[in-house]
Amino acid sequence: MEESCGKCAPCRIGNKRLHELLDHITKGKGTPADLDRLKNMSIVIKDTSLCGLGQSSPNPVLSTLENFREEYESHVTIKKCPAGQCRDLMEYFIIAENCVGCTACARVCPVNAITGERKEPHSINPEICIKCGACKEKCKFDAIIIR
Repeated sequence: MEESCGKCAPCRIGNKRLHELLDHITKGKGTPADLDRLKNMSIVIKDTSLCGLGQSSPNPVLSTLENFREEYESHVTIKKCPAGQCRDLMEYFIIAENCVGCTACARVCPVNAITGERKEPHSINPEICIKCGACKEKCKFDAIIIR
């Protein structure tokens, strides 16, 4: 997207739109129709670009759509990332049985999304959580998972 010479619109504009659509899908805002749009847009960019960059830039998208279709479908239907890589689709959760209430996670949370009394299981408010991962790193009891 950033390496386009700007000479042809399919490469210059198409790759920007392709990136925006992928970003939209990884944030959990995509629809099943977006998957068809993603494929069609990739084919148009590939077929109409003037240079090798534009002709090959959609290849990773086309390849992953073909080989990992179920991953894309999870993103647009159930709004989950099976690989656990899309930050906006992650949810940090505390397993009550593993939590000893040491408060280590709550002390490192930059937005105070973790609540609970000392020596009691804690909980994470997903509305406040910014998904920074500090709590998971600090927990010595494997009580915090990403789902």
